[in-house]
Amino acid sequence: MHIPSKYSKYIKIAGIVFASLLVIALIGGFIAYSKREAILKTVVQKAKNKAKREYNLNLTIENPHFEGLSTIAFSDISVVPENRDSLLHIEDLHVKVRLMPLLLGDIKLAGLKLKSAKVSIVKRDSLRNYDFLFKKKNEDSTQVKGKANYAELANNLLNQVLYKIPDEMDIRNFELLFIRDKEQMRFFVPSATIDDGELKSRILVNNNESVWHVEGMVAPSDQKLDFKLYAEGKKVELPVIEQKLGLKLSFDTVYTQLKNTRKSGDEFHIYGSWAIKNLLINHPKIAANDIVVPDGSIDADLLIGENYVSVDSSSVIHLKNIDINPFIKYTLSPSKVYELKLKTNELDAQQGFDSFPSGLFESLEGIKVAGKLQYQMDFYLDEKQPDSVRFSSLLNPIGFRIVKWGKTDLGKINSPFVYTPYEYGKPMRDIVIGPQNPDFTPIDEISPDLRNAVLTAEDPSFFSHRGFVEKSIRRSIATNFKEKAFKRGGSTISMQLVKNVFLNRQKTLARKIEEMLIVWLIENNRVSTKRRMFEVYLNLIEWGRNVYGIGEASRYYFDKRPSDLTLGESLFLANIIPRPKSSLYFFQADGSLRTSLRGYFRLIGNLMASRGLAVRDTNAYGFYNVRLKESLRRQIAPADTSMIDSLYDEDGINNGLFQDILPDRKPDTLDIGLETRLQAIKEDTTMSRSEKRKLRRELKRKEREDKRDNES
Repeated sequence: MHIPSKYSKYIKIAGIVFASLLVIALIGGFIAYSKREAILKTVVQKAKNKAKREYNLNLTIENPHFEGLSTIAFSDISVVPENRDSLLHIEDLHVKVRLMPLLLGDIKLAGLKLKSAKVSIVKRDSLRNYDFLFKKKNEDSTQVKGKANYAELANNLLNQVLYKIPDEMDIRNFELLFIRDKEQMRFFVPSATIDDGELKSRILVNNNESVWHVEGMVAPSDQKLDFKLYAEGKKVELPVIEQKLGLKLSFDTVYTQLKNTRKSGDEFHIYGSWAIKNLLINHPKIAANDIVVPDGSIDADLLIGENYVSVDSSSVIHLKNIDINPFIKYTLSPSKVYELKLKTNELDAQQGFDSFPSGLFESLEGIKVAGKLQYQMDFYLDEKQPDSVRFSSLLNPIGFRIVKWGKTDLGKINSPFVYTPYEYGKPMRDIVIGPQNPDFTPIDEISPDLRNAVLTAEDPSFFSHRGFVEKSIRRSIATNFKEKAFKRGGSTISMQLVKNVFLNRQKTLARKIEEMLIVWLIENNRVSTKRRMFEVYLNLIEWGRNVYGIGEASRYYFDKRPSDLTLGESLFLANIIPRPKSSLYFFQADGSLRTSLRGYFRLIGNLMASRGLAVRDTNAYGFYNVRLKESLRRQIAPADTSMIDSLYDEDGINNGLFQDILPDRKPDTLDIGLETRLQAIKEDTTMSRSEKRKLRRELKRKEREDKRDNES
């Protein structure tokens, strides 16, 4: 083939340039190869200096040298923090790196051999040998911080982790020791190998107390991992977590699979699955019993964007017979936003109930149902706008019915039953909720004023809702988020009734979820009428120290039958439901009410009047006519009356009028709608201007909350 002379000239020039570059590269490589031992020692010395200067660590590395072209050998490596226990010692270490990634600036391990290594994590009193990990580096004040891109960070971090997984590995006699004062936990690995992608290792826990195995396949170059952890002849237990957090955690086998990763625009996707067999969880704040999940897994599409992390809705949580599509998103800027959505397709109701982990809902174990169910939940909270929180939870029944009760008969409230109240975990006494009890009072024999006062103060929409008031739940979420504590709940009368009749008194997450499920079963399946539920509620709730039910309460305070209670007496009894043990502190020594309670009477009375449940009254709705029975007055010492100041201010405004901000109010009770309160205060003609000014100051923030809540 003939090449024109004008082109052959350029080809010769290119050949000469390429040959020159090749010669230069070879010369540079030869020089680097001949000087590599010196370069290695220089790098090691810099590492020692940096460890001492920035972290106060004494780093020792004996005889660092090259073996072959790409293998570096070290011996007697030790890391000892100044005046602390030794952190690390390695007798012999050989590291082989891949040359091509190294030329591009990445360190990718091709091989790793380690012999006789020990890592000790030690905490003695307040001294820890790992404090340097939390030491902040001095930052250059002149450096301009760029905006973090979490997708890029995640991509780089995952690649670095995968690069550090060697293609071939041989670890012998590796020991990991945790020492916390007198407690000690030891993990010893006699061998761990990767051979042609196959991972195998044995882990001896606490001197052969148990033997763990990690097995599977690893292909870091293809960004794929698939391995499992299990124990030999018993469960994998994590006593370190139990000692630190009080959380008992064990399982048979846990599986981890990284299927693929993908960078798409500004998003980094991680596709994987995680599964666990016979997971056991026990923590006093989660449940009273062991919770066992026989089979659980998730197929997840994890998305990491420039400023957020999320689990895509295409992900699936498998819980025995239930498949749940979750959407979880955490946005970090410009403000922190929390989003959670859960959705199931229509599922067989019995299979759904059978899929609940054992020990989670004790009272529902063995229940038989028919039909189908479908669940969906939506939650959204912006930390800068907590009052605009979005929350909805809906369990849709499709031909659903209860065939047979399980461990607990939820229909028992329709006939006489025995109720046992508890104080500090101990039973007080058995109380018959039925005609056999002389203090039991049918609802028709309870004063209408008492019934209306309790409904107005505790749950105004009781006879119209289906067990839950989402508006109140949203307010509770917003308040608790702002206060960073559980200051306010959203329990309805239905929820309070279920808690008292069917559930233990332990405050656990499982009990709260079980409470909501039982309320749904009762309310949506017409297990009982609202009228009967309210009757039972009034006859078993606590009204004072060892005073239970309206029959005992009306006799205890006023020596009356419930049918004879006046409006003022009814308002007092409604007021003490959230704080029954403080009831006598509201009285003065002569049996009259303290004036600090007058504002509460006006507010609730006006609310009742606005609904046609009471005649409007300018004289505080019977406040001045309430008298404690004479035999109880001697129990009221003058010093005791000061206790009331922790509940109300001198005008009864700061705390007494607003149940949702009472410091001692039980957090799981429903508060009155603010819109109705505002209207009642506007119409009030008995309060002075100074009282109304104080009310406005207290309501200013709440009014904004209510407006935003209504708009959402």
